[in-house]
Amino acid sequence: MKNKICTWGLFLLSVLLLVGSDQGSKHLAAVHLKGKEDLILLPGILRLHYLYPENRGIAFGMFQGNVQLFAALSILIVLLMVLLWIRIPRTRQYLPFRLACVLLISGAVGNLIDRVFRGYVIDFIYFEPIDFPLFNLADCFVVISAFLIAVLFLFVYKEDEDLAFLSRRKPKGD
Repeated sequence: MKNKICTWGLFLLSVLLLVGSDQGSKHLAAVHLKGKEDLILLPGILRLHYLYPENRGIAFGMFQGNVQLFAALSILIVLLMVLLWIRIPRTRQYLPFRLACVLLISGAVGNLIDRVFRGYVIDFIYFEPIDFPLFNLADCFVVISAFLIAVLFLFVYKEDEDLAFLSRRKPKGD
């Protein structure tokens, strides 16, 4: 029981810290970048630029104006990821997968907060070498988690028993 409480406490603390860093960075971007000159961090590579008009869509600004739909989808994703996180065995083998879930949940919550309370998502990070659309820390969390999950499923969890915890039956050992 004590181990479960510690695990949940660490989970909640991690999500709060990640969401807090995302929301704090967005607040700073709104205060210090909106309507102002770009802040060049690495010339020709990385700059901070407040995206205006703000992103009222999803990835890359697609599907503008469906804020309520995206908020509902974000809530669904968060709930599904928490349910998945609960089922993942608490062993060293699955620690990277649990971390990926925490990142994905944090990213979804960070952008959900923007959609619910602002009606848009603040994007301000610009990676120049590939002329990529602007993004934020929550987006980084989602992309990193998706990459990590893909690597884990392609190269680490290759045996059927590695993913047995995903079956409808209660996982062994929990």
